[in-house]
Formats: sequence, structure tokens, C-alpha cells
Amino acid sequence: MANQWRRRLLSLSIISVSFIVGIAGGNLLRLQFQDKSQSPKIVPVADSTPKLLQPKISPSANAETKLPYITIKAVGDTIPGSNFPDDKLRSDRNELFPESVRVKFQDADIVFGNLETVLTNNPSSAKDTGREQIFAFRSPPIYAQLFADVGFNVFNVGNNHAMDFGQVGFQDTKKNLGAVGIKTIGEKDKILYLQVKNISIAIIGFCPYEFCNDVNDLAATNALVKEAKTKAKIAIVSMHVGAEGTQALHVRNKTEIFLGENRGNALKFARTAIDSGADLVIGHGPHVPRAMEVYKGKLIAYSLGNFLGYRTLSTEAETGYSMILEVKVNSQGDLISSKIIPMYLDRQGIPHVDEDFRTVRLLRNLITSDFAETPMSINQQGEVVFAQ
Repeated sequence: MANQWRRRLLSLSIISVSFIVGIAGGNLLRLQFQDKSQSPKIVPVADSTPKLLQPKISPSANAETKLPYITIKAVGDTIPGSNFPDDKLRSDRNELFPESVRVKFQDADIVFGNLETVLTNNPSSAKDTGREQIFAFRSPPIYAQLFADVGFNVFNVGNNHAMDFGQVGFQDTKKNLGAVGIKTIGEKDKILYLQVKNISIAIIGFCPYEFCNDVNDLAATNALVKEAKTKAKIAIVSMHVGAEGTQALHVRNKTEIFLGENRGNALKFARTAIDSGADLVIGHGPHVPRAMEVYKGKLIAYSLGNFLGYRTLSTEAETGYSMILEVKVNSQGDLISSKIIPMYLDRQGIPHVDEDFRTVRLLRNLITSDFAETPMSINQQGEVVFAQ
């Protein structure tokens, strides 16, 4: 009898030990070591990955309802080199856009950029370039064809370099771009209307200068955007606004003064544009990337940074962080998806694909800092997501 009890106790002990080992084994599956010197870290069992952006319509829903959509790819400040006052042009202009960069634009319906030079042969600059921090940029008219070859079809020309060579240079720029099929925005009281996939689109350019739609005139902004929405399904606003350089990374709800100029309140302007009916706001001018936010379901990109600045723009620190912003919206103007395609500028200001995703990391930090309450974030792959 005693031996029988001993056998039963031994069996119970084995079962208990097995049960405990099973639990421990299950827990061990949840332990992850970063390296031999670190303590184990428990990895949550639940999937905490943010879900992809789901505004009013998702890509799957789009397929079901057959709503058409457009793809916009936008870049920031663009200067292909200047021949004034000295010749700083690339001997082979095609090298300004490496093939690895060009292919990123192939599937876009609208390829947009901010042109910070003039395409003219006018010899006389309207600026006193002898003064400190005063620059005048002039690029050969033939560069318009280069932009068309890359895929650009809309350029903003409303910025602080549009009048570097006076009205002659400004008109030449529009004419030379138009000759290769590239539309322009930025002139006062003018709205660009396009038809893409049978979708009517309005694009308006704003800047803080008298020759273009004024970012500081919010009443006029409201009226112009509302007018655009009466004639188009989708309204896109381009804003050249804000101070410049690595000290201007953050979006603040205040008027920005740079070189004595009132450069506008980017946040107030962008949100006014959305309130008035805009479906997308694209910012440029600060020469560095700035944060993004989703406001009332619409995307605001406060600055896309530099994109091309051959021997003209600084590429130090964040001025060399670049991007292509991809945005998809349906025929009702609803945001389907968006992502950052990270780029960087080499020392000469030529863009390259950034395999290190530096711009993505920067934007993730800026969004956390400047728009902690926005319903969006950017994942490590550069996709815009809703934070859960």
C-alpha cells in the first residue's frame, strides 16, 4: 500500500512539473533578447501595429464602389542650377535626375513641384544681389523640357524667386513651361482647372507677395477656394509660407518673419483653406521638411523641403533631407492613402533615393512634437496611418 501511494505521489509530481514547465515555456515564447548584455524584454502578444489610414474610403472600398481616384506626387523647392551671376550648371543636365528618382514619378497623374528659379535668357536681374542674403536664380529655358521628361506637369511659380528677373523673367518662365505641357499656378486671382480621369481638379497657389494669392489674406483665401469647389470636385492648395532653414523645422501657430518679410502663419492659413473646402494642402518654402497633419479628414503637408538645388541650395543637416509626397484621393476629394518616399540631396544638391529613411524618421519626430493630437502618424515604411 505504501509503495502504491509513493507511485501516485510521483505521478502527481511529474504532472505538476510538466504543467509548470508548459506555462514557463509559453512565457519564454514571449521573451526577446536584444543582445547578451541586456535583460529580457517582454514583447506584447497583441498586435500593436497602427492600422493603415482609413478616412471616408479605403482602397478596398474604392474597388467595390468603382470610384475613380487620382495619384498626386509632390516635391518641394526645385532649382536645377543657375547661370547668374556665374555659370553653375551641370554639363549634362539629365544627370540632375538619376534614373532611380525618375521612376518614382511614373505612376502619378499629377507631378507637382515648387520652381524656385526662372526659365529665361533675360540678362537683367530685378534684385540687388550685392546685398547679403539676396540671391537671384536664372536657369536656361531648355530646362523646361528636362522637367517634362521627368514627368512634371504642374509647377508653382508663386514664390520669392519668381520675380528675380522681373516681369520678363516671370512671363518667360510660364511660357517656356507651357510650351512643354507644364501648367503653372501662383498668380493672383487665378485658379488652374484640370481634367484627370474625367475628374475635375482645381489647383491654387498662394504666397506672401503681391503678385500672387496672399497667404495673409484669409478672407480672400476662403472666397477663392470656395469658388474653386463650385467648379471642381477636388481642390488642391499650394502654399509658399514660413521662415527658412534648420531653425524653421517646427510649425507654430504664429506669423513667421524672415529677412524682414511677413511669411505668413502656415497653420492658420492651411486650416482656413481646409475649412473653405480644400482637399489637400501642400507646403514649401522653408527649405526643410515640416510636420504633417490630418485636419477634418484632409491632409496638410506643411513643407516638403528641398528637392533639387544644384549648387544653389544648402544641403547641410535637415536641408538635405528630401521627399516625394504621394497622395491618393478619390473623385469626391476623400483621402485614400498617402506615403513618404524618402530622398536625400548630395553635396551638389542632386536628389537620390534614401535607403536609410532619414526623412521618415524626422517627420515622425516632428509630428509627435508639433501635432501630438492629430489622428495620423507615419509608420517606419513612410506610410500615413491612423495611430490606434
